[in-house]
Amino acid sequence: MDSADADICREHVAQSDRDRYLSVLYAPEERRPHLFALYAFNAEVAEITARVREALPGEIRLQWWRDVLTGGDYSGEGVPLANALLATINEFKLPHSAFEAYLDARIGDLYADPFQDRTELEAYCGQTASAMIQLASLVLDPAAARLAAEAAGHGGCAMGIAGLIRLMPLHRARGKCSVPLDLLKAAGLTPESFLAGDNPVVVASAVDMMAALAREHYGKFAAAASVLPASLRPAMLSVALTPAHLGKVKAEKPFDEARPLSDLRRQWILMRSAARGW
Repeated sequence: MDSADADICREHVAQSDRDRYLSVLYAPEERRPHLFALYAFNAEVAEITARVREALPGEIRLQWWRDVLTGGDYSGEGVPLANALLATINEFKLPHSAFEAYLDARIGDLYADPFQDRTELEAYCGQTASAMIQLASLVLDPAAARLAAEAAGHGGCAMGIAGLIRLMPLHRARGKCSVPLDLLKAAGLTPESFLAGDNPVVVASAVDMMAALAREHYGKFAAAASVLPASLRPAMLSVALTPAHLGKVKAEKPFDEARPLSDLRRQWILMRSAARGW
């Protein structure tokens, strides 16, 4: 991988995804540029879906990434994130199907359609956050990565659901409800009444159900991750921040911007998890 491309990826992750940036610092030095390439791709796609106001421009940009990954109309010049990602995919023989599924799932971020139920929500998290954990595991220890499937599945759901809760202010501004319809129905809400927020107590109950689902997955993640080889731990570390992120969200005020974790607290949690697990 070109060192200039690697530096740009590292800086992009440092600015866009502090959780994963700090987690990479616990990985072997020779693997860090490849993890930064993966996470820079993830951050870039997340930013695309957050920035665009109309679905079509977002779909065009996601299609550009699909072309990059499938060898379409891409010259390989002047796009450091793409160059670094391709170098990582080629060196570690990462499965193209995982990236294709990832981009398919991200298309849903461009639209306001809610998840039908928790199963659909978990599938989305599996194709996005869980996929990143599994791909990072392949970079860290290809021989042991198959052991990470269960932890990656639950860990991705935990951090993915927590992330959706934290994004509720942005999603509300775009008319998008990220709470699955079955959880809304259990709370006596519709997407429209949830976004209106006229009944804070009932809205809080729906958010609490989302948070409980994230914590359920986190508990299963912690059990599965505790028996994995230490070589895979850096791929899992960012999941360890999930309970702290959930603690910053006020269920009765989900549309208020939650205070971010300080870098100092992030570093403490990651250091503790790196040393003794979950």
